Formats: sequence, C-alpha cells, structure tokens
Amino acid sequence: MRRAPAAAFLLLALLAAAEASGPEGGEQACDKGWERSGSRLCCKRNITDFFKARHFEELFPRRNDTIAHAAGFWDYPAFIAAAALFEPRGFGTTGGKEMGVREVAAFLAHVGASTSCGRFYPNPMAWGLCYKREMSPYQNFYCDDSNELYRCVEGLQYYGRGGEALFLNYNYGIIGKGIKQDLLSHPELLQQNATLAFEAAIWRWMTPVKWRQPSAHDAFVGNWKPSKNDPLSKRYPGFGTTMNIMRGDRICGQGFTDEMNNTISHYIYYLGLMGVNHEHSGRSLDCADQVVFNPSSKSLGS
Repeated sequence: MRRAPAAAFLLLALLAAAEASGPEGGEQACDKGWERSGSRLCCKRNITDFFKARHFEELFPRRNDTIAHAAGFWDYPAFIAAAALFEPRGFGTTGGKEMGVREVAAFLAHVGASTSCGRFYPNPMAWGLCYKREMSPYQNFYCDDSNELYRCVEGLQYYGRGGEALFLNYNYGIIGKGIKQDLLSHPELLQQNATLAFEAAIWRWMTPVKWRQPSAHDAFVGNWKPSKNDPLSKRYPGFGTTMNIMRGDRICGQGFTDEMNNTISHYIYYLGLMGVNHEHSGRSLDCADQVVFNPSSKSLGS
C-alpha cells in the first residue's frame, strides 16, 4: 500500500508527458522559425542562437559592394539554411557555445579567405565572399581524364566555384554525390545557388577525404584522436590541421606562406568580431611544418 503514492505520481508524470507529446504520442514538434520549423531538433542549440544576421554582415561587409564580383549572391539566410542540414551532425553544435562560435568562425575563415578580393583593397579582411567563381580559369586544367568514376562531361568546365572554390571533375562528382546534386553534369549550380554553394563547402568541412583520416570538423572540435604517427608529422587537433585537410599542400608544409597566414588572419579576425578573444583561438593554428594527409594530385576539394 505504501507504493501507491509513488505509482500514482509515476502515472501522472507519464500522462503529462503523453499530453505534451501530442494526441498521437509522438515527440512534440517545436517551431523556431525558418531554421528548423516543425523539427524536434530545433529544441536543441542552433547556430542562430549565437550567430545572427548582424554577425554575418560584420564578417562580410563589402560582399555587396559595387566592385564585388558576386554582389547580391551570398547572404545570411543561405548560410543558415545550409548549416541547418549539418547541425544534427555537430556543425556549430558540438561542445559549448564558445566551441560553436569558434567552429563557425573557423569554417567561415576558410570561405572568406577563398572568396576574398581583399588583396586589392584596404582592410583586406572585409572582402570575403567577393567571388563566387574563379574569374580567369585555365581552359584545359580542370578535367582529369584518368578518373573513370567521375568522367568529365563534354563541353563543361570544372574550374573553381562556390564557397571553397571547388575544382576538378572528381571533386564535383564526389561532393555532388554527398549533397545529392548532379554537380558533375551541372557544375554551374555552385555559382547560381548560394545555399548549395554553402552546403557543398560545409559537406567538405564535415567529411573526411579518406577512411581513418579526420574531417576538418573533427580535427577542430577535438573528436579526432591523432595516431602515434600524426605527432611525427606535426599534425595536432586545431585550426592548422583544418587547413591541411581543406587545402593540403597548396598552403601546408611549406613554411609560413602568405596564403596560410591569410587564412589564419581571417580566423582570428572573425573570432574577434564574434566576441571571442584571440587567446581562445585554440592551439596549433598553423600547418607550416605539417606533412599533408593527401598530396595535391589526390586531394579532394579546393
């Protein structure tokens, strides 16, 4: 008889939970606006909790300037729509708020550095998202005829497009498969649709090039546990290794090159605009002495 109050309390709790779940007993959908309307995932922390439209404008204030080559293309809703697809996988939602801020800043630093025309103008950090495509592509450089899985489509060019300047036919094929878009047949989509351009870049950030290699996301947030060989190759968790994964030997393993320093500068600058002191930028910022995971001839991405 003494167990009756406890049983009654449990029954009331279950009834309350069932009522909150709705008439069909499923999980109650919550509505947090256009980012995750009607999804139970919106009840968890989202990037929009700490990264607002004003932050996007502060990071990319000159993107719609009259002399910007992609004026009117990139915007905050496109980034958030793409990012929301990867939030369940941990993009911007791994760890606490500061880690989320740092990861968004790190990812956008890659994008900002890749799409900047700032070297021509004052305040170079303000010119990210100036481009959406390579302006002077080499005509015969972007088709790798040796790749039989993702053959070039006759008449199409696979020069740099999108947020990470994706180029070469096999990269369009691999990433297109990842985001369920036929980029091999329609590479122009990355310069026509800003959401797809961001989605392709985030997929690249979240996906390892090869099995047993880390993604840039895992290397940055600390999910990656280096093997005993990684320290010998000067590879450690942090922003530096994200450059190794995303850019390979174009900027890593060659000392302190201008391009590597520029990417780091974007990261530190964006962190400051988002309210994080550079002292909290994390360890291992550079990849100057790192052995690259994948030589350029086998590298995925930009």
